[in-house]
Amino acid sequence: MKKLILTTAVLALTAGAAMADVVRMGTEGAYPPYNYIDDNGEVAGFERELGDELCARAGLTCEWVTNDWDSIIPNLVSGNYDTIIAGMSITDERDEVIDFTQDYYPPTASVYVAASEGVDLAGGVISAQTATIQAAYIAESGATLLEFATADETIAAVQNGEVDAVFADYDFLLPVVEASGGALMFVGDEVALGGGVGMGLRESDSELRDKFNAAIDSMKADGTLNALLAKWFGEESPGY
Repeated sequence: MKKLILTTAVLALTAGAAMADVVRMGTEGAYPPYNYIDDNGEVAGFERELGDELCARAGLTCEWVTNDWDSIIPNLVSGNYDTIIAGMSITDERDEVIDFTQDYYPPTASVYVAASEGVDLAGGVISAQTATIQAAYIAESGATLLEFATADETIAAVQNGEVDAVFADYDFLLPVVEASGGALMFVGDEVALGGGVGMGLRESDSELRDKFNAAIDSMKADGTLNALLAKWFGEESPGY
């Protein structure tokens, strides 16, 4: 009987350890090329490929979860998933609420896109996605900020004349401009914001953060992270 009880206890501990090795990777699924939903309904993009590789190097099993951007931090904190890997820039304000790994994409430019040249960026109406570093910047710039829940809506606002320009990550806006056939264009100057893109975690999950930091270190060291950046963002993309 004692042996049976002991065996049951060992099995329970083993099952618990196995469950602990499953990491729920939270992403938006609507911000290409960082992350998006492919034709099969699966999470795809740079961060899907990166996240799967990081989990493999850390000896973890990834499960992918999608969540709307405007509630992505609260749902991490409440335990609906274990990480945020969603093109999230590292900022002091966010770091007061959650923890971050080191960056896996260096700081890059934020840019304006409009339907015509000569728009008033200083005093006009600018769209940006809610709860982004771009929205925070516009709110303090003197321009009128019009926020939208999704990045696609910020583009549509320019196309339908609701705003003068959209302000977002260059890497997100570049394919949009290229696909517009000249209907959209870059305007104004580039703006450097944020401390690079990293994975968000609950502040209590320091062990998980350290595992992912070690995996990111190894990808930087052997060149695979640079190769992924070049694949998804072009040969001229910043690297390590």
